[in-house]
Amino acid sequence: MVELTHLLQLRAIVNKKRPRFIRLESWRYVRLKSPWRRQRGLDNKVRKKKKGALKSPNVGYRNPRKTRYLHSSGFQEVIVHNMKEIEKVDSKTQVVKIAHSVGRRKRVLLQDRADELNILILNRARVLLPGEELLLEKGRGFERETEMKEDKKAPEKIKPSEKLEHFEEEEETDESELIDKD
Repeated sequence: MVELTHLLQLRAIVNKKRPRFIRLESWRYVRLKSPWRRQRGLDNKVRKKKKGALKSPNVGYRNPRKTRYLHSSGFQEVIVHNMKEIEKVDSKTQVVKIAHSVGRRKRVLLQDRADELNILILNRARVLLPGEELLLEKGRGFERETEMKEDKKAPEKIKPSEKLEHFEEEEETDESELIDKD
């Protein structure tokens, strides 16, 4: 496990140093989009790897083999669509992402089953079914979201007549301050 954490740190360093591979002269012409295209011209400086030219993708920029296709936590990501697939997941080496095509009702059931099996879910449901107070229990990951919703209450609406009264009161105080200053 120590070796894997070291390799994940190494992957982060390699990712920071890796240049951004863009298409030659995509910054000059609108018709050329930025995704990388291999250079094929006879005298092309990028293809010949001249000094000062753009960098081209090479094998040397790859991540360590043991960290490829891993989540940043060090676990392997598995996309789950139904209960059969969640039963096959190994909780020690894999984490789950619930597919975006899974509905709200089945998503809640999958999350409950994953909690029973001690499987980490990377994308927990944010929308609750009506009457689902069980999901608000501690340890389910929803506490912070409900607190944020309570903090962001909409301000009370002010009637137009109240706005005018409030505005007139402010004007009167401003005039009195001007007279006191003179």
